[in-house]
Amino acid sequence: MPARPTRRSRLSQRWPVLQRLFGKGLAASAAPDGNARSIREYFRDKAHQQGYTLSRSQQQVIDCMAQQASILLDSRARTPPSLYLYGPVGRGKSWLLDGFFQALPITRKRRLHFHQFFAQLHQDMFRHRQLEDALEVTLDEWLQDCQVLCFDEFHVHDIGDAMLISRLFKALFKRRIVLLLTSNYAPEGLLPNPLYHARFKPVIELINARMQVMEVGGPHDYRSQARRHAHQRFTQGHYVWPATPAQRQALNVPPDTAPALTLAVGTRHLQARLCEERRVGFTFGDLCEQPTAVMDYLQLCQRFDQWIIDGLPALDGCPIAVQQRFINLIDVLYDQDKHLTLLGRLPLCQSLAGNAIDLARTRSRLGQLQETPKSA
Repeated sequence: MPARPTRRSRLSQRWPVLQRLFGKGLAASAAPDGNARSIREYFRDKAHQQGYTLSRSQQQVIDCMAQQASILLDSRARTPPSLYLYGPVGRGKSWLLDGFFQALPITRKRRLHFHQFFAQLHQDMFRHRQLEDALEVTLDEWLQDCQVLCFDEFHVHDIGDAMLISRLFKALFKRRIVLLLTSNYAPEGLLPNPLYHARFKPVIELINARMQVMEVGGPHDYRSQARRHAHQRFTQGHYVWPATPAQRQALNVPPDTAPALTLAVGTRHLQARLCEERRVGFTFGDLCEQPTAVMDYLQLCQRFDQWIIDGLPALDGCPIAVQQRFINLIDVLYDQDKHLTLLGRLPLCQSLAGNAIDLARTRSRLGQLQETPKSA
């Protein structure tokens, strides 16, 4: 796992403040106990089984998570501070979040990809739009007695979403839910658009006040190294270029002249090129140059496990909105662990040159596919 981060964790810097905020409950949890020890042992065993060496920054996060577990499992203690993990792609943030979720011995917990959560939140709030507070009603339905809520890949690029996130976070903290987030961005880097960033500053201040912010750093993107994820379908997929007829035939991929067919997705109809049992195929234009949304991709993932996306162009020649749809699509396929065959005319590194903010994450994820050039 990653080497020592370039900056110190903020945990030690803020420890006196946390002690004042949470009193004896937090101070007592600092002492070793069975609950904290079980969290540390879980991560130690998980790292050993996967051949990882924990970095200093990861160990600091694990120590913080162990203290959170102690407080959560002590009925006399107050709610522990929430946790915000940030850092570059491939440094183990999701690995840490998943491990804590799996190791925490409570049932009142939920782990969600932020794309999935936010798409469903919009949909259900629209369903309750006639009520006085659609957000509170939706959270009542979803969370009920939830004690711990984990969000992977939190980000904000749209001012409309930002205003809803402000209301959402206030509602979650009011419910005393312990929130754990991962993000590629420090809080100050959220909603970077200078036209809107100032309007989002109250949320950034709320995050810094109510959450322990910790960087998971290191010089290496571990997704780009030798595959250790044989159990993941996504990493067994292919990037194929320049998508010759022979390459298509070898992978049982439809020809690039395959006619369009209509595929119902919820109340909408999309164009596809292949639809058979759990296998589906689209062109890049079918999904990314049309006004598709994350909810469309999520609904398709319920029906299909093997995906073909044909005709990936050079992204730097596409509008930002098209790049962002492609980023969202790959996020969903990665999180839902779907097998992907992606076809393009250029080597992957050339195809993924672009200006969208989150494209580094997409490069990292697609870099795990098995690249199949013409000479192969």
